[in-house]
Amino acid sequence: MKNSGRLADEQIEQAIAGLLRIGVIAAAILVFAGGILYLIRYGPSLSDLRVFQGEPRRLRSISDVAADAWALDSLGVIQLGFLVLVATPIARVIFSVIAFLLQRDFVYVVVTLIVLAVLLYSVGAGGLR
Repeated sequence: MKNSGRLADEQIEQAIAGLLRIGVIAAAILVFAGGILYLIRYGPSLSDLRVFQGEPRRLRSISDVAADAWALDSLGVIQLGFLVLVATPIARVIFSVIAFLLQRDFVYVVVTLIVLAVLLYSVGAGGLR
């Protein structure tokens, strides 16, 4: 019986590792592809680096980022890559909650839900400023 619990733990760890790997690789591919698109479009132009310009307003909501990325706008694709990178550990925590629920390990479910709440609050609080 103890052996089957260890096997399940190893399977969960492998699934989490795969989830993290896929998320980071997908984010890297999106940022790289967006960078290539950006260089193709804006490569020859010079930037005024004395004045800081943040991201355009159209890239401050998930739906606008998705629309720009779908339209193959270089900045939208790059921003989507960053969103995937931020979403990867959040997806890992959600997966952990589900795994702990299936194992009926309710102490870890509560702890992991607290971690998830802190993560979601910290991501959401950035838009309140």
